[in-house]
Order: sequence, then C-alpha cells, then structure tokens
Amino acid sequence: MAKLEEREDEKKWATSWGGYIEELKKGSRIAAPMVAVTVLQYLVQVVSVIMVGHLGQLSLSSVAIATSLTNITGFSLLSGMAGGLETLCGQAYGSQQYKKLGIYTYSAIISTNIILVCPPICMLWIFMDKLLPLVGQDTLISYKARQYSLWLIPGLFASTILKPLTRFLQMQSLILPMLLTSIFILCFHVPLCWILVFKLALGDLGAAIAFSLSTWLNVILLGIYVRYSSTCEKTRSPLSKDAFLGVPQFFRLGVPSAITVCLKWWSMELLTLLSGLLPNPKLETSVLSIW
Repeated sequence: MAKLEEREDEKKWATSWGGYIEELKKGSRIAAPMVAVTVLQYLVQVVSVIMVGHLGQLSLSSVAIATSLTNITGFSLLSGMAGGLETLCGQAYGSQQYKKLGIYTYSAIISTNIILVCPPICMLWIFMDKLLPLVGQDTLISYKARQYSLWLIPGLFASTILKPLTRFLQMQSLILPMLLTSIFILCFHVPLCWILVFKLALGDLGAAIAFSLSTWLNVILLGIYVRYSSTCEKTRSPLSKDAFLGVPQFFRLGVPSAITVCLKWWSMELLTLLSGLLPNPKLETSVLSIW
C-alpha cells in the first residue's frame, strides 16, 4: 500500500509539474513577444531624447521636462485607459461575441479622443510655458519644453488609436503583426529623427515631429492589417451607435485601470520634474533624463 501511494504521489507530481511547464511555454509564447512590442514602442521616444542629447544641455533638459510632463498628463493616461479593454475584449472573445471586440475598441478610441485629448490635455500642453514656472521650473526650459510638446500633440492623437488597437490585437493573441510593425517603425524612426534633427536643422522640434510621424505610421500599418487580414474577419465591426453607447461601460473599467498605471508611471517621471528645481536645472535635468 505504501508503495502504491508513493507511485500515485509521483504521478501527481509529474503531472502537475508537466502541466506547469506546458502552461509556462504557452504563456511565454504570448508574453515574450508582447514585452518586445512594448519595449520597441517605448524606444521610439527614447531615440528622440538620445538625438536631442547631441544638441546641448538646454535642448536635452527641456525635452526631458517635456517628455516627463507629456508622459504624466497624456501618454500614461492613454495606456491606463486602454487597460480597460483587456477586461472587455477578453470577456467578449472568451464568450465568442467577436463583434463586440471591434465595438469596444471604437468606444475606447472615441472616449480618449473626445474626452481626454480634446481639449484638456492639449490645452495643458499649449500653456505649458505658463504653468511650469509656477512650480519653480526655469523660464527658458519651460518655453522650449512647450515648443517640443506642441509637436507631440499629433503623436498624442495617434496614440489614442494605437493603444486600443494594441489591446484589440493582443486579446486575440495576434502578437506577431505588432512585433513586425514595431521593429519596422523603430528602424524607420532612427534615420527619420536623424534627418529632421541634424540634416534639416530642426533641432529638438525635429525629434518631436519624427515621433509623431512614426506613431501615425504605426497606426496606419496596424489599421491596414486589421482592415484586410482574414485573422480579424470575425472581430471587425463597422462604426455604429453601439460604440458611442459603450463609452460609459468602457469608462467604468478604464478609469480604475488608468489610476493604477498613472500612479506607477508618475512616481518615476516626477523625479525628472523635481530635478528642474535644483540649482543648475539644465545640468541636473540632463543627467536625470539619461538615467
């Protein structure tokens, strides 16, 4: 009896361990490429900062402040709000209500475009040079940070589409298209940013323009894939009144998700903003932006 019990325990252990390894493999096949997609999309912004770093302390410090503030007030909100789609689209896909994925995605795009981006965030960025000195930031840095932020506004609008599209594809485990487009966009962004910043002598504004153009190109490529790929045939749906009616439901999940993401993101970006209060803001902010 003792030997039989030992054998049964060994079988249970082997079964559970084998199942764990199998589930780990399945999860890794989705998680690892998705991590790569997230890193590649973030590197587009990093490349812009690196290019500006060759222009001098003033340009780097102003771009660092602008990047931190735009992340805090804009891009972090969009990333957090898009997290609400993970629940909505995940439930819809699991219950085989495929058309709802498209409807929920439209609801997210409508919500972030009309309510978050137009006009509150844009107005905040437009008057950044007036607001930053009120919290002790250098006047010249604030002025140049505003100029940089203005050219990020087109990229902000693109992100209101890119973030929901990413969740839309992720919930269907369609990671490969996002990975390929992200690699292409990064390879496209590096020479584009270099040309605009140095060859066309646009300086830090060229870096912002390059970021906005690259983000819009990413949206266009993913949009073409969703529109014409047979893998999205079940989940594609036309824009209808259901998308507008789904806005309150999206907000009920999107707002708590945004709060969670923003608190984590803000804790890091606030360090860069606080560095602008130090005795030598150009140097201190430049150093911290590299960190």
